[in-house]
Amino acid sequence: MNYSYYPGCTLRTKAKDLDFYAKASLEALGSSLVEVPDWQCCGGVYSTAKDEIANKLSAVRALVAARDAGQDLVTVCSACHNVLKQVNNDMKNDEYIRSHANSYMKLDTPYTGETNVIHFLELLRDKIGFDEIAKKVVNPIGKKIGAYYGCLLLRPGKVMEMDNPENPKILEDFIKAIGGEPVIYAMRNECCGGYITMEDKEVANKRSGKVLTNAKEHGAELLVTACPLCLYNLKKNTDGVELPVVYFTELLAQALGVKKGDA
Repeated sequence: MNYSYYPGCTLRTKAKDLDFYAKASLEALGSSLVEVPDWQCCGGVYSTAKDEIANKLSAVRALVAARDAGQDLVTVCSACHNVLKQVNNDMKNDEYIRSHANSYMKLDTPYTGETNVIHFLELLRDKIGFDEIAKKVVNPIGKKIGAYYGCLLLRPGKVMEMDNPENPKILEDFIKAIGGEPVIYAMRNECCGGYITMEDKEVANKRSGKVLTNAKEHGAELLVTACPLCLYNLKKNTDGVELPVVYFTELLAQALGVKKGDA
């Protein structure tokens, strides 16, 4: 099975492991990610201003490419997924944004939100199945792992529709499938302060430190995330707390025997 794929800018620079191990793992599971042609930066942050149409057009182009290929559109980066999912919702439900975006792009077939946008975790859960993944694990992780969702993967809940935004379990179920022991802790879906790390490093440091401290106090030996900004912040602004943080795709690749050694 092939899926249209939007990698986004960061996965080609600072977050190459998130991208590489997602594609390598999916190949090992019998499916493929096919990049949409001529993709552009999604902008990284969804704009809530209704009159800012131009900054939604790169997302619309990717959505149109997936529609025309007749495939689901898969993302891995939490920020990219958030932007594409919210823009797709706009194109479905907001006549002002839909009409203006289609007018700008002069599409032969106007886009009205037909593409199904899914995160790589949803692909693993809903298309392949965590039970099937568990059968293909050759190197069970065998560690106590804290799932870090952050802000963007789950919210707004009525648009993202990935999991319960207050009590999620998709990452915990993933951790179980690869042979790990999920650690439940209070700060797993709270903001790490990533978006203010350049403006106010002290606040970002404190917020990340609270996440790491809370996870460690509940027995986590490492954290997994899908967000490049969260990974950066949790590694650089630790408030003195030591706890490894890796992309969830690295652990998947390790469990499937695609990646050698510990993540």
